[in-house]
Amino acid sequence: MKPLETARLRLRHLQAADAGFIVELLNDPSWLRYIGDKNVHNADDALGYINNGPIDSYQRLGFGLYCVERQDNGAAIGLCGLIKRATLPHIDIGFALLPAYFGQGYILEAAQAVIDQGRREYGLRRLLAITSPDNHASISVIRKLGLQAQGSVTLGDPALPTLLFAIDYD
Repeated sequence: MKPLETARLRLRHLQAADAGFIVELLNDPSWLRYIGDKNVHNADDALGYINNGPIDSYQRLGFGLYCVERQDNGAAIGLCGLIKRATLPHIDIGFALLPAYFGQGYILEAAQAVIDQGRREYGLRRLLAITSPDNHASISVIRKLGLQAQGSVTLGDPALPTLLFAIDYD
């Protein structure tokens, strides 16, 4: 796959070389608070996460979580992509960012590129998003992307109330 590019970002498939970045991101306090502990604590764990999550999704579906890099210096700053979860009836968008890059519009930019690709290449007609009820920054991004609140669902282990958002495309 050719990487997606925006004015400031490059979105590309995750690979084994990203293991260190994945350990850093998945152990960041904001990830642990809002997404949960994925038991990724070293490079081997990160390789398992990359292979069994994003790479498996690319192979089965053609899409998944992408590594978000800054174009100017190649720094990996987050993840963003389309996800098909067994627990949801439609594809959802997922995203996370290292705290040093919060509040700079990177996730909105990356998410819009992912949605545009999903509509263009995968015929995306309905998109969901989920987030913790107290994750106000994610709720703001989700609303800026045009998704509307649909109530809440109970997801995860342990099962927690999660806000559900959706948008339908023409």
